Amino acid sequence: MNVSAIFARVVALVGATALVVRRMQDGSPVPAFGSAPAIPTAKPQGAVPTLKMPTAQGWARGQKPVAAPGLKVNAFASGLKHPRWIGVLPNGDVLIAESNNVTRPPRSLFDYAMVSTMKRAAAMGVSANRITLLRDTDGDGVAETQEVFLEGLNQPFGMALLGETFYVGNTDGVMAFPYAAGAKRITAPGRRMTIFKPGGHWTRSLLPNADGTKLYVGVGSSSNIGDNGAEAEVGRAAIYELDLVTGAYRIFASGLRNAVGMAWEPVTGALWTVVNERDGLGDETPPDYLTSVRDGGFYGWPYCYWGKTVDDRVPQDAALVATAITPDYALGGHTASLGLCWLPAGTLPGFPDGMAIGQHGSWNRSTLSGYKVVFVPFVDGRPSGPPVDILSGFLAPDEKVSYGRPVGVSIGPDGSLLVADDVGDCIWRVTGAGAHS
Repeated sequence: MNVSAIFARVVALVGATALVVRRMQDGSPVPAFGSAPAIPTAKPQGAVPTLKMPTAQGWARGQKPVAAPGLKVNAFASGLKHPRWIGVLPNGDVLIAESNNVTRPPRSLFDYAMVSTMKRAAAMGVSANRITLLRDTDGDGVAETQEVFLEGLNQPFGMALLGETFYVGNTDGVMAFPYAAGAKRITAPGRRMTIFKPGGHWTRSLLPNADGTKLYVGVGSSSNIGDNGAEAEVGRAAIYELDLVTGAYRIFASGLRNAVGMAWEPVTGALWTVVNERDGLGDETPPDYLTSVRDGGFYGWPYCYWGKTVDDRVPQDAALVATAITPDYALGGHTASLGLCWLPAGTLPGFPDGMAIGQHGSWNRSTLSGYKVVFVPFVDGRPSGPPVDILSGFLAPDEKVSYGRPVGVSIGPDGSLLVADDVGDCIWRVTGAGAHS
């Protein structure tokens, strides 16, 4: 056992003591879900914040997540290297971005504890920096072809194909590559479209508009609440709009601590995203959220959360707080909701129109949250009703190990729901229980 692993064990023991104390003080808060969540009063955790994360174990042979009643799940592909995001090409090829949060030198004792814990949970390490192509040639629901589509990237995440150009969201900017229909590999050099600061929240999700003239790009903050100074956060915690005709890009919406998955809601045509909120204020405070995104809108980070609830740990800007928009739908505290896709009614039997959300799972609360794929029903363009599980069972009952952690979600070429699992190193395929496997 190396020094980092030993230190992670020590941190876990110290953390366990802190967790017991916090449970005695705070009890078990009700999950903050829905459009009018009950959010507990913030309790800043100071120098010993909650730090709890399961050890990454992976799936045993034959083991798989638990599908909701009426659904079934099978492994579409396995043996990948930290698969994070999914793209589906017009010819039915499935692309998987394989990347990870890169190990970095810790900046403090607590940071060293966090880095050690993240490494033990497989949430930090070596990044494959590639996109892999999967092809199910015989239509049996399992990919027979698995080969490198594009490599030599820098923590790739979002992907989009528009015409003969394939776009990739690297952590340091959007890249454009020439693409020929049906190609199994891209070897031509890419063209840089944007420059973004790497580090911190490193994922760069991409979503094209309907006519393919613009790309929307999620760029998270570099820290929890501006811990590295205001300069480090310039241009971050935002969704960008990239004009593919002129090449110009601008901040479309700001104050979004870490907006990852994005999707279009077809009734209203609104852009929606899932956002990971700040840490260190309690198990359910504040909740991560699903929200529509307005052009020019400000959503609070770092000054406030869930509308205009001020975070006293941050030097304030009262004028900006006064403009903060309240999100549409709370997803519970620290669920790490990352993946997002629109799920039309009937895609999965028994599920109406709504959004599928991949919840990567918490690392900073006394009772773990997330570690599942959930569904939020929509009516007339708005969330309507509580979240419903699609896939669960990624976390051991005693919370000590995780078999998998869901990230990206996408509708597959056969109409199934595909789920990227970056601890299980596989892609799960969800269908109706009576569907062809």
